[in-house]
Amino acid sequence: MKRGNIFILSAPSGAGKSSVLSSLIEMEKNITTSVSHTTREPRGNEKNGLDYYFVSKSRFLEMAKDGEFLEFAEVFGNLYGTSKKAIAEKQEKGLDVILEIDWQGANQLMALDSDITSIFLLPPSLSDLEARLIKRGQDSQESINRRLAQAEDDMRQSANYQHTLTNNILEETRDQLFSIIKNRSET
Repeated sequence: MKRGNIFILSAPSGAGKSSVLSSLIEMEKNITTSVSHTTREPRGNEKNGLDYYFVSKSRFLEMAKDGEFLEFAEVFGNLYGTSKKAIAEKQEKGLDVILEIDWQGANQLMALDSDITSIFLLPPSLSDLEARLIKRGQDSQESINRRLAQAEDDMRQSANYQHTLTNNILEETRDQLFSIIKNRSET
């Protein structure tokens, strides 16, 4: 069995990466995502082990010290990290794994492994991004303003990625992402 590949998908908060990935995974069963560890509190209906592994800051720092993460970063005051062991297990099963991580973690991985394919997902515009953040109803206006300010910085990082997609129409973006993954998996 061929070992699966690792892909990085980064985007500003609210650009639609979770929606695009959910649609892709429904379509293609040999593609999966990683479940990151985080120190933030669960939102809404998020489930431990499904959406994230919710851990205390002390536990997270212990895991980082023990080298359990492929990458980790602080985003909006919370820590996020990707488990080395979990990714390796999925790859050994022949699954292509998409890491849904921010540019800080992506830069760490791209510096370590040139075999990783990186993709940055852009919103059509900042006004579209703001509308999406408001529509999802998870954040206060203060939080939305902070996320929009951060989004501008995040989007500047897209130049460091191998591929850049604009998430205008979900199905088209999903198909473009699938094409990138399929082309990489065939090489």
